[in-house]
Amino acid sequence: MLKRSALVPSLLLLRSRPAMALRLEPASPERCFVVESPSSDLVYFTLSSPRERLPVQGAPPRCFLPRPGRCYSFCVPAAPSPRERVRAARLHRNLQQSLSREPFSPRSKVLALLSYRPQEAALERGFLVQDQQRLPDTERALEELLRLLLPAPTHLSVYEAAEDGEVWRALWCLKGAAEGRELLGRTRVVAAEEPELHPAVPHLFDTAVFSSLEAARGVLEECISLIPEAKVVLDLVDRCPEHPKKGEFPVIVIEGLDATGKTTVTQTLKDSLNAVLLRTPPPCVSRWRKIFDDEPTLIRRAFYALTNYIVASEIAKESMKSTVIVDRYWHSTAAYAIASEVSGKVQNLPPLHHQVYHWPEDLLRPDVVLLLTISPEERIRRLQERGLEKTREEAELEGNTFFRQKVEESYRRMENPTCQPVDASPSREEVLKAALHVIKKHCHLL
Repeated sequence: MLKRSALVPSLLLLRSRPAMALRLEPASPERCFVVESPSSDLVYFTLSSPRERLPVQGAPPRCFLPRPGRCYSFCVPAAPSPRERVRAARLHRNLQQSLSREPFSPRSKVLALLSYRPQEAALERGFLVQDQQRLPDTERALEELLRLLLPAPTHLSVYEAAEDGEVWRALWCLKGAAEGRELLGRTRVVAAEEPELHPAVPHLFDTAVFSSLEAARGVLEECISLIPEAKVVLDLVDRCPEHPKKGEFPVIVIEGLDATGKTTVTQTLKDSLNAVLLRTPPPCVSRWRKIFDDEPTLIRRAFYALTNYIVASEIAKESMKSTVIVDRYWHSTAAYAIASEVSGKVQNLPPLHHQVYHWPEDLLRPDVVLLLTISPEERIRRLQERGLEKTREEAELEGNTFFRQKVEESYRRMENPTCQPVDASPSREEVLKAALHVIKKHCHLL
């Protein structure tokens, strides 16, 4: 534990500096930021000229700065090309992993940060580090981390509160280790107006929810030199027929959160309908799930998107001979991606009928999608009874109520086809009866 005597002098605030000694950073009100607080509330803020006193944007942002502590923020630069996008996503992942270890955790809180301009397409992802104790080691370690992982020169923002309650940002340019750093200027931090759409929503397509096979394929092609298994997955995709067509027999998809009874329902439906049971990801690629689950969203979701196209070729073949039951398909891939990428609570999701909820045009479409639902308490009880090691998503569903609610609501908003809810709480026989009723209504099977 560092002693108080080891603390370096805090950065001087505007009020304590002579006017001629301080350079003021040019105002940039169009550059906005949003950070997700530990309670999943979103805090929007921007930068204001010291002389601006706007009635709406004049107040310091709420839940922003731990008193009497200090905050730091930085972003990974936006990447224009597919190759740079992959490398930027992995860099963001590496930074996140480093920030989850000493000397940052557990003494600092690390929050997800987005930097955006409301009228532009560029979106930068980064982090806001809250340091309650103002320890000098935190700032030194951040500088070392950024110099190690980000190309020089890079920028580090330092936030502190003045005696009058205003929050100020000092923007530092970090040069090479031997060159030190340079203060570029200071700006006042003020609350920003919440945009109509969450800043991540315009960027969901082809970064988290892939609209076509080619979009997902383009990401994994850039991963071949980084992840050898990406080439194997692409080879399997190449063996699949283009635009496979569904046969004359019904295709029934079973969706739902973990521990809602999908395994039981899919098996009983298979037996009742004398159907073929398929799963996503299919066995030919499921052995590599752990590898891609450890990758950032861009790569992980591209992998799962491509597994849907691999399963589609199997569905096309099997549906020519018999009814097909599919344990998860595109809706799962999209619902978890949307819930992960859109920070905050349910109200921050894309609105009803947004294009992100629509089935991809080039992916084989099922006849009906059943969404199994149970109460949160019952789902947790079943998870505990299973006694199996939790996946990352299972752990987040159990520990983050708002994430679970976003996944469930994303399922409900899916269109073309929509999800048909089935209460999976009763006995196996009752759930089977309810599922068959929905199937009969939509497939005219029985």
